[in-house]
Amino acid sequence: MAEGSITAFIRKIVFKVEPYLPQVPKPKKKISLQTRLLWCSVALLIYMVMGQTPLFGATAPQFDFLAFARVIFASQQGTLVELGIGPIVTAGLLMQLLRGSDILKFDFKKPEERGIFQTATKLVTYIVIVAESIVYATAVYGPGVSDPNFLYVMIGQLMAASIIIMFLDELIQKGWGLGSGISLFIMAGVAQQILWSMFSPLPAGDGGMIGIIPYIVQSIGGGDISNILFRSNQLPSIFGLCLTGGILLILVFTQGMKIEIPIVSTKYRGFNAVYPIKLMYVSNIPVILASALTANAVFMFQMLWANMNPRNNNFFMNFIAQFDPTSPNTPIGGIIYYITPPRGLDVAALDPGRAVGYVLFMIGIVVVFGRLWVELGGLSPKSAAQNLLDADVQIPGFRRSNKPVEALLNKYIPSVTILGSMILGLLAGVSDVLGVFGSGIGILLMVDILINYYTQLVREQVEVVMPRLGALLGRK
Repeated sequence: MAEGSITAFIRKIVFKVEPYLPQVPKPKKKISLQTRLLWCSVALLIYMVMGQTPLFGATAPQFDFLAFARVIFASQQGTLVELGIGPIVTAGLLMQLLRGSDILKFDFKKPEERGIFQTATKLVTYIVIVAESIVYATAVYGPGVSDPNFLYVMIGQLMAASIIIMFLDELIQKGWGLGSGISLFIMAGVAQQILWSMFSPLPAGDGGMIGIIPYIVQSIGGGDISNILFRSNQLPSIFGLCLTGGILLILVFTQGMKIEIPIVSTKYRGFNAVYPIKLMYVSNIPVILASALTANAVFMFQMLWANMNPRNNNFFMNFIAQFDPTSPNTPIGGIIYYITPPRGLDVAALDPGRAVGYVLFMIGIVVVFGRLWVELGGLSPKSAAQNLLDADVQIPGFRRSNKPVEALLNKYIPSVTILGSMILGLLAGVSDVLGVFGSGIGILLMVDILINYYTQLVREQVEVVMPRLGALLGRK
């Protein structure tokens, strides 16, 4: 099927289905920032309540198939947010990749075209929700369900919860809230993990408390502070706390590094500004893609191992993946062993080669996805040059046409793509190995989301004066 016919087919399906598709209506007028923040709080509260509500009829599975993707998908095992934002992220990335590769051709300058694409994405999200709910419920909870009717109930719960999450995200994105529900839920999940690591009063395996702050108080009170710097079993420690703070500072510093290209408006005389090309030009999308790929690989091979090689006696399967039969979440051999992080200094010290291999793997795969995302995500020099022209601005000393501007941007964008991706991969890999609070990938996502929220607040102020320039700033 030709590319144009695929797009035409999508339009035809959307026109037929859209009247029957439940939608969150846009506000009739732009609501105040305070009201939008209130709606964000309500959506977040609902999500967190769902994250504490157990699935009815579920028995604890033998191990967590999505352990490596919980941060990315903002999910909680055994609860209504078992799948988290996974279906939304999967459908959204799929549609963006199809559009970026010109398989789907939509002109986002036209509101009606943008609306068709958004509705098509929503339809794909429904399909992914149904597919993931059936597969996950059958593969993970199916073996522990004696009555088949409970399996249908499980599938229904996963589907209903995922649809509610989709509507919460749509509520925020339609203008009732600020930013996106996906970003909000990820940020809240990571922040919750960090706070838990710092202040949890629950008992830990070493006789102290989980949270490092109450553990320090407990150790001082007991007169023994010899173990507060490092703790075994990946428990929060002073080293982890200092490392988390250091990584946060590095991320904030690198996020502020950028190349500034002067621009002038062709519509507003006397207006001068700069077009920033950040060192972290690709944002955290490559890290998300790399982590999602790794998580899916681990998920698939865990299932194969559990059914085909539970005793690690299959030569072919052992080459790909081996897991500890007494702790099936722990890889002990095969390719999977080297692409999953040895979390904590004590674990990394047992096999330094694995730690180094994982960091190098993260750097390599993030660079690959970084270059891919620049081309397919509309961030290439050609796309950036067109965005500048569409925003009614030009670079002083350059003709107002694509080729000269594209040639200028081509001097910077490929270089910052590779360098920024290498830094992101290095930070994510080292942070995961050394055991920062909230995981390395979680820290990267949280900082990026917070900065994006700040950028959005600035953009809203700019849009009051120059709507098109505000939209351009919102892309960076």
